[in-house]
Amino acid sequence: MLEISDFKAKQIIVSFCNDGDKIKIQNDNVLIIDKDGEIKCQCTCYRLFSIFVVGNTTLTSVLIERAKKFGFTIVLFTSSFRVYEVIGFRRDANFLLHRKQYEYDSLDIAKNLIKNKIFNQLTILSRQRKKEFDYRNISQKFHEHAAMVDGAKTVQEIMGYEGMASKTFFLHHFKEYDWHGRRPRVKNDYINSILDIGYTVLFAFIESMLSIYGFDVYCGVLHTMFYMRKSLVCDVMEPFRAIVDEQVKKSLNLGQFKESDFKFINRRFELEWEKSKKYVAIILNAILSYKEDIFKYFRQYYRAVMKGKAVSEFPVFEV
Repeated sequence: MLEISDFKAKQIIVSFCNDGDKIKIQNDNVLIIDKDGEIKCQCTCYRLFSIFVVGNTTLTSVLIERAKKFGFTIVLFTSSFRVYEVIGFRRDANFLLHRKQYEYDSLDIAKNLIKNKIFNQLTILSRQRKKEFDYRNISQKFHEHAAMVDGAKTVQEIMGYEGMASKTFFLHHFKEYDWHGRRPRVKNDYINSILDIGYTVLFAFIESMLSIYGFDVYCGVLHTMFYMRKSLVCDVMEPFRAIVDEQVKKSLNLGQFKESDFKFINRRFELEWEKSKKYVAIILNAILSYKEDIFKYFRQYYRAVMKGKAVSEFPVFEV
């Protein structure tokens, strides 16, 4: 199993293939070659954690073989940043872990994940200027929502209380940007579009983490399971969404993310292609700034599931 000292050295490389980038294997090294034949990026397979491929390209059997041999994933994105496939390394043979997942029928882990998310949202609000809103009152509300999650009897109740907390969070987090509500995948405004991009990058990273241990990503503990939905990834990424939320607000304030970077097409805000590298780099760097903490979280989560530990012994991620 991967150790933290090894994980610290692992790298993620991103290839924007619509710009003419090509991926090549040379002596157990992955090379990103631009349209002029110049090497843009080179990484040894021994240090590679994942390759994010954005846009259309051709993958060779040699690259896929190296991914399985050296233990890295290849995440395929559409040009609009939707993950449609993850190939390469997976510990699919971990049947003992799968059995633990399939036999689990409690709401305790789901509650733990959502409470973790709620308190991370509160932490982010606590770092903002409190004179702009009644932080004490909001803090009380968030603690009440967390208590209601604890007492929930169904998944629907848990999701309902989570929705109440998130609505309050986004309203105050993006208050100065004329926020009208979170609408996933609709892209009705540029901030919602940025959040979609950020959460997609996070989703890919979390799925790659789960693949290290061999989790069945389709068997979740919170989100409804249906055909082809990677419910466990949707579940476990909840506490980590705060990383994206905080970075998006920070980049908006710094002028790194701007409405002028988007085109309004068919009633949707679409990021201009030439700006996509900057956005992905900023968000991915924010996620990787918690690299060690994320590794420790998933290692502890895996051990807790395998040993059937009480939910009080499951990990908590703090921003």
